[in-house]
Amino acid sequence: MTPEAKVKKKVVNVLKTFGAYYFYPVTGGFGRSGVPDIVGCYFGQFIAIECKAGNNKPTALQEGQMAQIRQAGGTAIWVNEDSIHIVKSWLQHVKDTHGSK
Repeated sequence: MTPEAKVKKKVVNVLKTFGAYYFYPVTGGFGRSGVPDIVGCYFGQFIAIECKAGNNKPTALQEGQMAQIRQAGGTAIWVNEDSIHIVKSWLQHVKDTHGSK
């Protein structure tokens, strides 16, 4: 398993723990290049997560896609193995603010 795949697996475990909907978008063929690795929804809130390993950072194309998601009102973040807690914090915040509706 690649280092990035390990990060993706950890993120998915957090999403599953909260019961969030998620999927891995297809980026080749008819898909869109630069789309984050994991796309999801939790209590009606959209999130896109770009997973990186170590000191790797999103490419300019990936940053552009995340900016478009933010402009549309969604949440777009990138995480590595040291910052997966950001996903958990976001999910907890959404649960606390939207979960009782």
